[in-house]
Amino acid sequence: MSEEHHDHLSLFESKRALLTGLAYRILGSLAEAEDAVQDTFVKWSQADRRAINNPAAWLTSACTRRCIDLLRAARQVRVDYIGTWLPEPIQCVTENTPERALDLSSSLSMAFLLLLERLAPKERAAYLLHEIFEQPYAQVAAVLGMQETACRKLVSRARINVGRTDARNVVTAQRQETLLAAFQSAIATGATGNLAALMAQDIQLKADGGGKAATLLDPLYGKARVLEFIAGKLSGFWKTYEWRSADINGSRGALLLDGGRISAALSFGFDAHGDLSGIFIMRNPDKLARLSEPEIFLQ
Repeated sequence: MSEEHHDHLSLFESKRALLTGLAYRILGSLAEAEDAVQDTFVKWSQADRRAINNPAAWLTSACTRRCIDLLRAARQVRVDYIGTWLPEPIQCVTENTPERALDLSSSLSMAFLLLLERLAPKERAAYLLHEIFEQPYAQVAAVLGMQETACRKLVSRARINVGRTDARNVVTAQRQETLLAAFQSAIATGATGNLAALMAQDIQLKADGGGKAATLLDPLYGKARVLEFIAGKLSGFWKTYEWRSADINGSRGALLLDGGRISAALSFGFDAHGDLSGIFIMRNPDKLARLSEPEIFLQ
């Protein structure tokens, strides 16, 4: 391997976590994100790097544009999806600086990724680049191939469309553990009193089976309906499962195993008061496959 080839390979690998993190937030799918990053690597390998003044910006631009193309192609698939579509859950670690790690983790939550689904592909990319990855408008505009004024309007419109900010709320680790214990107890006993005390009145429960695993086809809204489902249905289905605590999409959740195989992944969202506002259940085996692998590093 030539020194030049080694250098360009090393530079790309130093940006892989950033590119994968960006691609996952745009696409909501780790599998698709890794495809986008691999496509970016191929393009990088074939590029005339002597003409590239800012390799990091070039890589971000190439990856973002590939993600926008993939997201446009995926939109119809998600419209035709059987039941409720949820992002692919992931186990990951982020930067070890506490403040930045918290900020990055909160932007990985299921609730936040679902809000991003409201945005058009270019809107979503612009919003993430500026609001999450803290890139200046001029740089975002260059990535998207548009005027800076138009880019500012795009991000402003995205903020309005996303609307709620509590999708990125993070509660203490102790609160997360208390919630998880209350949920597990409700499943084991069918008694939901402790769990109910931690819930918001307008809680929602969404489950994704992808037409490949039995689950709810439509979301449930409201505390009474969610508690009724947990006590009356979910408790019976999950009582015999093995529970394994896991960090899923930036907060504490659980993997549920049946005969040693991951059968479901459970994650949560919280409102501004720290109450449970969202329950997200993944049952689609295609989206559970990667959860048995080691954590990945994302930025």
